[in-house]
Amino acid sequence: MAGEVYDLLIVDDQAGVRHLLCEAFKGEGYRVELASSGSEAIKKVKTRIPSLILLDIKMPGMNGLETLEELRKIAPDTPVVIMTAYGELDIIAEAKKRGVQHYISKPFDLDDARYLIRGLLEEEKAEREMLKEIG
Repeated sequence: MAGEVYDLLIVDDQAGVRHLLCEAFKGEGYRVELASSGSEAIKKVKTRIPSLILLDIKMPGMNGLETLEELRKIAPDTPVVIMTAYGELDIIAEAKKRGVQHYISKPFDLDDARYLIRGLLEEEKAEREMLKEIG
């Protein structure tokens, strides 16, 4: 991943998932921030808007959909990929209504997650460059 360094925010109440994703993405050259709750994620995004947010839906306290709603107020254009248990179609549909276009079903394949995130970030970068050329 030459060139731009991307900032990821990984939000999951399960420490094992957070650390697995952190190590995987740091190994690919990303800067990674971790949050164990929705409220912690919101505080971090208020301080620094990441390139992409990987957000678990099922969390105690403020769930992922509530967190997503607040994150959209702070960083409306930041891509969000939700992580959810396989088959939670109603939650996926609700997240899509709130602007989420991609999701990962748990348990997920780490290589698939890497590929998806890399593709989304490269797509965002290409769009920014195109807008810069136009405007």
